[in-house]
Amino acid sequence: MRVNVQSVNFTVDQKLVNFTKKKLSKLEGHYNRIISANVFMKVQKTSTKENKETEILLNIPGHEYVVKKTYKTFEEGVDQCLNMLERKLERTKDRKKLKLN
Repeated sequence: MRVNVQSVNFTVDQKLVNFTKKKLSKLEGHYNRIISANVFMKVQKTSTKENKETEILLNIPGHEYVVKKTYKTFEEGVDQCLNMLERKLERTKDRKKLKLN
């Protein structure tokens, strides 16, 4: 799986990129046909503490999933986006099993 990390309004450090790639690699355990993942990290210009937006675009054959979350840290946002993507991939896998039967 190819992983592309892009940052908007800040410079992403390698530690955050490695964290994100490591977490995304766990998705392949749920669904092994993932083509690529594009991660967009943005710092919103607001006065609230929850101003870090994480968006993940996941490409699999026949589908494209987009998940967006805003939290205090990018690590929290990545974790929550991955939880949602895991559920979506499980549902996709279940649907494919039903079509085959």
